[in-house]
Amino acid sequence: MLKIDSHQHFWKYDPVTYEWINDEMAVIRHDFLPEDLEPVLKANGFDGCVTVQSDQSEAENEFQLANAEKHSFIKGVIGWVDLQSPQVEEGLAYYSQFKKLKGFRHVLQGEPQRDFMLRPAFLNGISLLKKHGYTYDVLIFPDQLNYTADFVSRFPNQPFVIDHIAKPDIKNKTIDDWAKDIKTVAKFENVYCKVSGMVTEADWKGWKPTDFHPYLDVIVEAFGVNRLMFGSDWPVCKVAAEYEQMLDIVKSYFSKFSDAEQADFFGGNAGKFYNI
Repeated sequence: MLKIDSHQHFWKYDPVTYEWINDEMAVIRHDFLPEDLEPVLKANGFDGCVTVQSDQSEAENEFQLANAEKHSFIKGVIGWVDLQSPQVEEGLAYYSQFKKLKGFRHVLQGEPQRDFMLRPAFLNGISLLKKHGYTYDVLIFPDQLNYTADFVSRFPNQPFVIDHIAKPDIKNKTIDDWAKDIKTVAKFENVYCKVSGMVTEADWKGWKPTDFHPYLDVIVEAFGVNRLMFGSDWPVCKVAAEYEQMLDIVKSYFSKFSDAEQADFFGGNAGKFYNI
């Protein structure tokens, strides 16, 4: 079974496109490309990765698909399309020629309209994904989990995955509302969850591995190990931890699970979800 990092990014740094990378995040204010990640994956025993869009443009799809064509370790690409466009189905049909394009994502967390995902035009775009064999990555903050349950309930056959365990406020140990709401979303069997992006929601300079355990306990109880997948969120994780430090948090936590469950978590579930 392949070991797969289910969530990472590549970019050619541009201060306008990546204006969200502020002064505190200066360590990631430069290019991050496949040749930078490949040795890191190999050193940590991973066979490949799924690269996820970080710019909402179709030029981003071209860039990531070109990377994937050149590098066999890139097993899948999560791109971006305008799901609200009247021509969205034409776009989905066009992308079907690219076998490594596995699904799409929209930066819902950044939308001023917090229930953006429930817009009729957006729902129409989502309704077409399954027909073309695409997954959908749900990128949200905890305040949007209430809308997410309604959202995923409308598409029981569409594969969804929650990115970054929906970004709870680990730094301030805020857990109760997030836990309640993510358990509601997890009741839908077509929804998976990426155990990723946690270190950047913690105290960047002062986190301890045990800070994450209450959140991991909730996620395991809610989704079961068979709907969880490991993701590094490299290079964003570097603002708070190196790859090995971030990986050690989950390796240690999941060490008490069976070999089969660990194999699922570190690759099998991502392989199944993304059809790798």
